[in-house]
Amino acid sequence: MPLPNGYSINSAQSDESEDSEPLIENDAVPPQCCSARLNLAVLMFFGFSVVYGLRVNLSVAMVAMVNSTDPKPAQNSSVFHACPMPPGMENASDTFPQPEGIPQYPWNSETQGWLLGAFFFGYLCTQIPGGYLSGHYGGKMFLGVGVLGTAALTLLTPLAAQLGSYWLFALRALEGFGEGVTFPAMMAMWARWAPPLERSRLMTLSGSGANFGAFLALPLTGYICQTLGWPAVFYICGGAGCLWAVVWFIFVSDDPRTDPRISKEERDYIINSIGPQGTGHGWSVPLVPMLLSVPLWAIIVTQMCSNWSYYTLLTSLPTYMNNIMHFDLKSNGFLSALPYLGAWLLSMLSGVVADLLIERRLLSVTTVRKLFTILGVLPPAAFLVAVSYAGCSHILTVTFLTLSTTVGGISASGVYINQIDIAPRYAGFLLGITNTFGTVPGVVAPIAAGYFTKDNTLAGWRKVFWVAAGINVGGALVYTIFGSGKIQPWAVTEEERDEAEKKRSRSISI
Repeated sequence: MPLPNGYSINSAQSDESEDSEPLIENDAVPPQCCSARLNLAVLMFFGFSVVYGLRVNLSVAMVAMVNSTDPKPAQNSSVFHACPMPPGMENASDTFPQPEGIPQYPWNSETQGWLLGAFFFGYLCTQIPGGYLSGHYGGKMFLGVGVLGTAALTLLTPLAAQLGSYWLFALRALEGFGEGVTFPAMMAMWARWAPPLERSRLMTLSGSGANFGAFLALPLTGYICQTLGWPAVFYICGGAGCLWAVVWFIFVSDDPRTDPRISKEERDYIINSIGPQGTGHGWSVPLVPMLLSVPLWAIIVTQMCSNWSYYTLLTSLPTYMNNIMHFDLKSNGFLSALPYLGAWLLSMLSGVVADLLIERRLLSVTTVRKLFTILGVLPPAAFLVAVSYAGCSHILTVTFLTLSTTVGGISASGVYINQIDIAPRYAGFLLGITNTFGTVPGVVAPIAAGYFTKDNTLAGWRKVFWVAAGINVGGALVYTIFGSGKIQPWAVTEEERDEAEKKRSRSISI
């Protein structure tokens, strides 16, 4: 849609213009407040809060589910208690008593690592099919069913644990199988709903629900475990997911064209600003050009590297707080959650700033994505290294861990939404691909952490943090060199090229 200043709204994707004026006149854009697109982002926010609550509740509940963090500790107590017990807890047991009738299990650290990683075995399987089908049909059904199915399975967790660790492993893998479609479905929906100049803020708002969910679920899980018993955690989280799914199916539409509640002004704005890229991709996708796309591989490698540290902390931090720092279960949950509060706030702020930089043409899309990726990856790596040398200092450990995850929220406006820049029509499918690779650390990192820390020593945990930091730095370097924010040639059809050429000719003649 040509605008008064001679630019198209879609020209936000260009990295070549040096114009510093806003791309859209203020009176040409319907306000976001109470808009359908903002309502969608808010509902997605709560959906991903539930999603991450369902994902991380086992991390804290595990501390209460086992009757010892290691049923056969080393004979040398100085090794088992790597740090001194806090005053008044010298003779305290590592077992967290549960209400009468609540079972506990003798799972060692390696078994716990496999159980914490089980979710991601299933999660790997449905990313690409979910992204492909969401891009073709729309993401509403896949996101809703993904959350609903995961929530329903979560209700069965106490039964599976009672049957044995193998049953619990299988159930968690099935939960991951159901949840694997959710993020690709979200990306496919935003490809149809998010105007180019609002992508960063809308997508970071909806995606930040993940950090908010972790922040909320971790302390609540600790509190519920000590007051109601660990099974109540899974009943409450599962029930919340089922309730959210009902609201989602009632109020959400796949496309602004079919939404009965959207205003005509907002519908026209969204459709015209996104253009033909805001439609489904059909059954055919350019697989070979995708596989040969350097910018796509840059996203894949960087997300894998960045996710290693994220998943390490997400799944293993409660164990570290318990085994090494010796926080009680309630404090453990709160302190494990604190970093995600900062990440939630900073990710939303980064979205606003990123859109502003692009809208004002202060920086190109490519530069913005690279800048926010570097700022969200390199400092967190440095803070992880600092954690490994904080020793038994509770204050320094909590401070460095909080700073690491908080600053990591900046990357939400970087590599994590780059798929929609390089190929809007195929964004859901691409996120399925990148998230499949990005989920590999979710499988490997908890297992590696369990291997490194089987003796519960500071030296073992130092290896965990150093490995995560080194992998982070490698990912940032790859994206800095090979990342891009331009629409790739394989994402544009011949009809779109011809239409763009006609518009360019008319613009020049005017």
